[in-house]
Amino acid sequence: MDIHETNIIFENDDFIIINKPPGLLVHPIQGQNPKSETLNPKSFTLVDWVTAHYPQTTQITDSYSQEQKFGIVHRLDKETSGIMVIAKNQTTFDALKFQFQNHTIAKTYTALVWGNMPQKTGIISLSIAKSKHGTKRTVRRRDSLTNKPAQTQWEVIGQYDDNSQMLSLLSITPKTGRTHQIRVHCAAIGHPVIGDYLYGGKTTRAYRDRLPRVFLHAERISFSLDGKTYTFAAPLPQDLATFLKTLTPRASVAG
Repeated sequence: MDIHETNIIFENDDFIIINKPPGLLVHPIQGQNPKSETLNPKSFTLVDWVTAHYPQTTQITDSYSQEQKFGIVHRLDKETSGIMVIAKNQTTFDALKFQFQNHTIAKTYTALVWGNMPQKTGIISLSIAKSKHGTKRTVRRRDSLTNKPAQTQWEVIGQYDDNSQMLSLLSITPKTGRTHQIRVHCAAIGHPVIGDYLYGGKTTRAYRDRLPRVFLHAERISFSLDGKTYTFAAPLPQDLATFLKTLTPRASVAG
């Protein structure tokens, strides 16, 4: 897995916009040196690519923890594709990190979920906490010191039939940035993302042979730097677009 020229959407002196392919980890697994010269191809990460092509990013750190960040301001899950912004210098990293922390960067995702949504638009407001099961997350409806407030806005943009099963295509805007937020929230309301074998349970296992990864794509990002607003978009990747073609679209989206 690697980043090719076609994956670079935009670049200037301050940042890079990439279209991350599915299957690419953003960060090395714990204990792996991102500057190792003997990387296993199976564990190649976005950080490896960034440090190889932009060695100055090894000097970028988190101002609070002093941890090396390599210009990575945010992340996508391994199997999630789409838009990411990478800072090329400390000043840009700090500015973007501040915006992410204050939820002023707008991100839009496309997701295909199980079932018929109860209305055309909605907001999911459920706190998220770490599960007892590894890296998995879970929702918490009661207050707890370990809970993190999370909010996800969604809109139905398409409806499909798959034999006797109805699926909904959503445009999703997370208002917060919790780990696995979209996947956890969709599963919590009974509409797991198709291909999500971590949170989807039995409802998505039937799609394993047809779609080996989660149907979740970071489609658009918008942010401001030095008084200028930037907006970038990445089209639905071929594997997800091909899967959609196997479904039967409904004539209209219910209001």
